[in-house]
Amino acid sequence: MLKSTTIGLNKTYVGYTNNIKNRLIKHNSNRGAKSTKGHKWILIYKKRFKTKNDAMSFEYKLKKNRIRRKLILEKFVNENINTTSI
Repeated sequence: MLKSTTIGLNKTYVGYTNNIKNRLIKHNSNRGAKSTKGHKWILIYKKRFKTKNDAMSFEYKLKKNRIRRKLILEKFVNENINTTSI
């Protein structure tokens, strides 16, 4: 799951890939998915799967589950607030 780095914008993006580094570079250079264009992104959550089918199934479920996405985002924000305030 990616999060936009734009201040005040809690926009997230969910997708699957077999190369996270290249996918993030594409999104940040406006060559990724249409909904990611015009924003810079950081990786906040990743999960590894044995098969592409398993990854696609999880992606579909996470895209539909806004509560789970919000929890992942909140966990990321809280972890980064705690590490930057030490």
